[in-house]
Amino acid sequence: MRQNEVIVSRTLFSTLLIILLTMFSSCSENRETKNTEVVTKETPGATPKTQTKKKIAYIVTDGRIPFWAIMGRGVQRSADSLGYELDIYSAENSAKKELELTVKAIKDEVSGIIVSPSTSSACVTILKLAKGANIPVVISDIGTDSGEYVSYISSNNREGAYEIGRLLAKKMVDLGWNNGRVGIVAIPQKRLNGQARTAGFMQAMDEAKIKGADIKQLVIWSEEETYNFCREMIESYPDLRAIWLQTSNGYNGALRAIAQSGKQDTILLMAFDAEPEFLDLIPKGILAGSAMQQPYLMGEEALKAMDRYLSGKDVQKSIQLPILSISTENIAEKLPTIKRDVLGI
Repeated sequence: MRQNEVIVSRTLFSTLLIILLTMFSSCSENRETKNTEVVTKETPGATPKTQTKKKIAYIVTDGRIPFWAIMGRGVQRSADSLGYELDIYSAENSAKKELELTVKAIKDEVSGIIVSPSTSSACVTILKLAKGANIPVVISDIGTDSGEYVSYISSNNREGAYEIGRLLAKKMVDLGWNNGRVGIVAIPQKRLNGQARTAGFMQAMDEAKIKGADIKQLVIWSEEETYNFCREMIESYPDLRAIWLQTSNGYNGALRAIAQSGKQDTILLMAFDAEPEFLDLIPKGILAGSAMQQPYLMGEEALKAMDRYLSGKDVQKSIQLPILSISTENIAEKLPTIKRDVLGI
């Protein structure tokens, strides 16, 4: 899940508000009739034809990242089954483009916006813009620091990280490595989910009395960045026994750093989330395990929450889905769920 921690300036926000002010009044006035049932005139004696298809915009921080692409497929599946037209917009890891896409969705007078924001702070601005246009918003992952929204679909990041931390601690103890250190390649810690993952994992390490090595935060979310972080930790900490990635897409960089150091047999690699390759790497023990969110299911639930709201039904404000703690021991048993709800295949 590659994100860019860009804090939107007050100047940019003010400029966008000025641009939108001329649009909001007409948008708000038309919200009662836009995207509702429209009866079209037919020839005399014919049965009136109703058109009820509503348009939803899904704004995702970076659709090039597999996790977000999978979530988008989940949103699309529910949209298709519930009869919505869906436009998916990828901000390509740009906070500026994320706001531009929000403006576009507002100009298109969509019935609702589902957003997977770049950061929790950036989401505040998106919510303010949508509220000004009277457009409901469902947040799917990452979260927001404040603002009004219909529902927040999330994973229990702290619990998921805690469980995968316990699994790693047990492996280290079983191998007699509990005096070794663990390094973390983290997602940005300004994000709520990043903070939760670190807190849960460190709780498990503290309980097992396993020492930490270093924590390095991703900025550009590339395989090379992950490789460099892992190589630096391996060189700086001779007693390093494990590396935990708080994401999945840079795993090849971590494996390459471990292999080049010649420590494939003395350093464990754990991850968070999943890639299709994990279905092969975990059974072989190349990857010790991973805490897997269920992005396909999250996407489905986000659209369903929006549908309930637009249909005038009660909506649960917070929907938190469990994270699967997967290792060599249970991957065969959990495979159907991983394929469907985690990978969307």
